[in-house]
Amino acid sequence: MTPIYLDNAASTRVADEVIALMTDVMRTAWGNPSAAHPQGAAARAHIDTARTRMLAALGDNGLGDIIWTSGCTEADALAVLGAARVREGSIVLSAVEHPAVSAAAKKLEGNRKVVTIPVGKDGLVDPEVAAEAAEGAAVVAIVMVQNELGVTQPVAAIASAIRKRSGCHIHVDAAQAFGKVPIDVTTLGADSIAIAGHKLHAPKGTGALWLRNGVTVEPLWVGGGQQRGLRGGTQDAPGTAGLGLAAERAIAALPTARTRWLELANIITTKLDASGLPYRQLVPDQRRAPHILALGFKGVPAAALRTVLSSRGVYVSTGSSCASVDEKPSAVLAAIELPQDVGMCRLSFGLDTTAGDVERAISTIIEVAATLRK
Repeated sequence: MTPIYLDNAASTRVADEVIALMTDVMRTAWGNPSAAHPQGAAARAHIDTARTRMLAALGDNGLGDIIWTSGCTEADALAVLGAARVREGSIVLSAVEHPAVSAAAKKLEGNRKVVTIPVGKDGLVDPEVAAEAAEGAAVVAIVMVQNELGVTQPVAAIASAIRKRSGCHIHVDAAQAFGKVPIDVTTLGADSIAIAGHKLHAPKGTGALWLRNGVTVEPLWVGGGQQRGLRGGTQDAPGTAGLGLAAERAIAALPTARTRWLELANIITTKLDASGLPYRQLVPDQRRAPHILALGFKGVPAAALRTVLSSRGVYVSTGSSCASVDEKPSAVLAAIELPQDVGMCRLSFGLDTTAGDVERAISTIIEVAATLRK
């Protein structure tokens, strides 16, 4: 039987249309985008089209520009480290940031004060607490949709509260948010936004940083001056074209996809309720991104659950707030004070996930979890 893939928050299948466009670019526009001849112009044209698509997807009508990167990790580093290099002050981040941000901030420890904003048991950042922490800060980083839990932060409210107290650089990690929840740069209040291609049915190794006009960051490295000197190196025309198309597809599909993802989650929770298996939905529907459903199973070891499900052809992500022999504790699950005897199972949907997929998957999950509890 075909395996069931419910780990789209980790990575998505590249869409056929994206593959087709990238293949065409590789075959017909192989020139260096910086070259002055027609082959270079052909490659540049694809990059320009991708930029137009990405800015439109972000609701940008002239507020900023796109720096193409190798992924969200690089985009986060360019924003956090690059902004810190031109500003004095502390580095502030939430307790539930992705390692792409938290590890970048850790690189600055010793030279800068690094402040962690706590979250409540609901995983949310309080805007006023964030604003207080931001006083005297150089950079504040907030993840818009937390990758393990799916909790959606009130970024616009946080940014508004911070602006009343600080002129710091506000960075948003939108790896799990872009194409899953509405993003409008005219109202979000961010100075920079990091985007990951492989979460959007685009290839791994593609990403982008939206940067507000007038905001200054230093590059992570120097080179030939490409991309306004902020990211040197020959630009990847095929990858950029693919990401631009994937962004356009994701935004066009979002209204329908959101409804369908919520319906898929409802299939799962309805079957769990009927089964009698004790479980917790870690983030309520009104506070989570629609494509991520995080469940907690009391008395079920997370690593064992993942291993057995994988052997049964159901691919998910799991985690625990405590350490086990083969699994590191999750700082995020510890931050929300998830009991140590509760194993977390994250189910995440893509544009190609079907009702049949989740129906088969949840039947297997119920059976395996019930057995492991014994």
